[in-house]
Amino acid sequence: MAVALAAAFAGATPGAGAFANPAPDADKRAQDTVAQMTQAEKLLLVFGYFGAEFAGVKPPKDAIPYTAGYVPGIPRLNIPPQWQTDAGLGVATQPSPAPRERTALPSGMATASSWNTKLAYEAGAMIGREARLSGHNVILGGAVNLMRDPRNGRNFEYAGEDPLLAGVITGEQIRGNQSNNLVGTIKHFAFNDQETNRNTIDVKIDEPAGQMSDLLALRIAIERGDPGSVMCSYNLVNGVYACESDWLLNQVLKKDWGYKGFVMSDWGATHSTTQAANGGLDQQSGWPFDKSMYFGPALKEAVDNGHVPKERLDDMARRILRAMYANGLMDAPQPKVEPSMIDFAAHAKVTRQVAEEGSVLLKNAGNVLPLAADVKSIVIIGGHADKAVISGGGAAQVHPHGGSAVKGEGPKGFPGPIVWLPSSPMKALQARTKARVTYVDGKDPAAAAKAAASADIAIVFATQWAAESLDAPSMALPDNQDALIAAVAGANKRTVVVLETGNPVTMPWLDNVSAVLAAWFPGSAGGEAIARLLTGEVNPSGRLAFTFPASEAQLPRPKIDGDPASRDGRFSTDYNIEGAAVGYKWFEKTGKKPLFAFGHGLSYTTYEYRDLKARNDGGKVVLSFTVANTGKRAGQAVAQVYAAPAAASAKAAGWEAPRRLAGWDKVALQPGESKAVSVTVDPRTLAVWDARSRDWQRAPGTYEFHLGGASDAITSRTTLALPK
Repeated sequence: MAVALAAAFAGATPGAGAFANPAPDADKRAQDTVAQMTQAEKLLLVFGYFGAEFAGVKPPKDAIPYTAGYVPGIPRLNIPPQWQTDAGLGVATQPSPAPRERTALPSGMATASSWNTKLAYEAGAMIGREARLSGHNVILGGAVNLMRDPRNGRNFEYAGEDPLLAGVITGEQIRGNQSNNLVGTIKHFAFNDQETNRNTIDVKIDEPAGQMSDLLALRIAIERGDPGSVMCSYNLVNGVYACESDWLLNQVLKKDWGYKGFVMSDWGATHSTTQAANGGLDQQSGWPFDKSMYFGPALKEAVDNGHVPKERLDDMARRILRAMYANGLMDAPQPKVEPSMIDFAAHAKVTRQVAEEGSVLLKNAGNVLPLAADVKSIVIIGGHADKAVISGGGAAQVHPHGGSAVKGEGPKGFPGPIVWLPSSPMKALQARTKARVTYVDGKDPAAAAKAAASADIAIVFATQWAAESLDAPSMALPDNQDALIAAVAGANKRTVVVLETGNPVTMPWLDNVSAVLAAWFPGSAGGEAIARLLTGEVNPSGRLAFTFPASEAQLPRPKIDGDPASRDGRFSTDYNIEGAAVGYKWFEKTGKKPLFAFGHGLSYTTYEYRDLKARNDGGKVVLSFTVANTGKRAGQAVAQVYAAPAAASAKAAGWEAPRRLAGWDKVALQPGESKAVSVTVDPRTLAVWDARSRDWQRAPGTYEFHLGGASDAITSRTTLALPK
């Protein structure tokens, strides 16, 4: 008989409590306030406006110009307006002649690849501080859609492919956001894992597979971060729009998980009045992105005629107010637009550390990195590396001080143009080396190869822009950059490739280059971070939060479902192909060998992971082991533990794949130093979702635990028998 695990969830993730309420009286205060409200006042709370002119509709006069959203306040009850901003990677600005200039974090995939929970919190807190000093009190960040497809245009906003890692990292960032008396958001709920036909695609997925993949990531993030709001997604799920899905919003989120906050729609994701309100949507966002003012006069009529019960409208208002009370919006001073109070120098250090800890050294043949002190000449090729680093487009776009360092590239309208953050890797490298450093733009592969042939080291900066609403047509680098790298590598055996990409990419030239550093979209201080990594001023400690496939042929869907040329076409995609076996689980289940495995990442030192032991501590599985630095440089090891049912227990366990990530710790070590580490396993990583009992069930039997520095670099194993 399987073991039910519902009682084990609270505090299962270290440092977290399920729905910890920072204001213990938030529920009562919200209930008391609703009792004093008129119906008209309740209706005010559930309808949001866009903060810029759109489709000929001007924003309310009290909205902050060119922001994502505004919801009017109710002064007589001390309810402030909601000033909403996109801020997943920093405070964004809608298309504007004078965008706000703010600090940009590296991409979410970089934060996840840091495997550093404390740093994720600090990054979220930094964004929260800038948001509040920009006049906002609601942050539309916390993106945690799993990387089911490496071509997804919004993967750069997210936190990789594993539900435990993605949930914990995103939850910590949300917790950091809300430390500034702001309402944080988690999005997109749920299964919005591609941009092609995102408004009309119907995602097919069975409940157990959904609960053990995307929903588990969202649940862990909600438990860890306790966001005041959840943003439902554009797509349909099993034939029903996510923003009116009774299963997703009422049954899973609010009933099963006990979520107390409110559900807001994505901008343009509301499609009805009665169905959406009764299906669990609490606030229509961003009018006029939707076809109609569904939660405007139509909702009043629906409540008046009983199609939407008055109690449901009360619940919608109460949930919104509860989030505002719980996060101090009624008690803290109202946010003011005070950008002069932002400490940009301090925030640059935060974003630089995320870039440094999140960049992943994928290859380093012959220890060409760090750059040796006796290197006389370096040629830097491509990627506008003489001026800037690239950033991702769409709602997550953060605008830098002084504007884009390179103008006129990418789409003129949304989600473009391409914004280049003025942090020059070349200038930062020149400041750190005595070598002669020159630049070639890389537009002519033959000219680049000629320059490389006369240099000691050639560093090619390869870029791949990614943005909301667009999926990449393939995993190949765009603009003939593969040919450029091949030409340079043919001319100089000591070629280093720095990837500034929004996704994993294929590397037909991999065997011919000496080193590859994946820097992702590295943020406002990205150029300095890259230079510090290349010179060894910082020891790389990033580990992949997702798998690098060798080709599209290895994917569950070699071709993305749908038609990118169609705006209104109705398509479906079957996530039951892989089910919960997302990313590395798919590769291990099917026996495919990726280009780089989940958890992979090199260092300028070496580590040893040993002496793994497991014990049952009052129903919780606790793992202990030793991590040692066996090299000559200080560094940070990422010790990863994977769980698997033993062969005899595998059939009974019903897992989606051979193994799952069960826990990790990032450990700072001096040369020769070793540390004892202990990790408590989230019980859901040993269980499966049972649709009949609507609960997690763990089969009794023997479980294996694998310890190492990557999913494909296991060095210590142990087993533990778990009872009924």
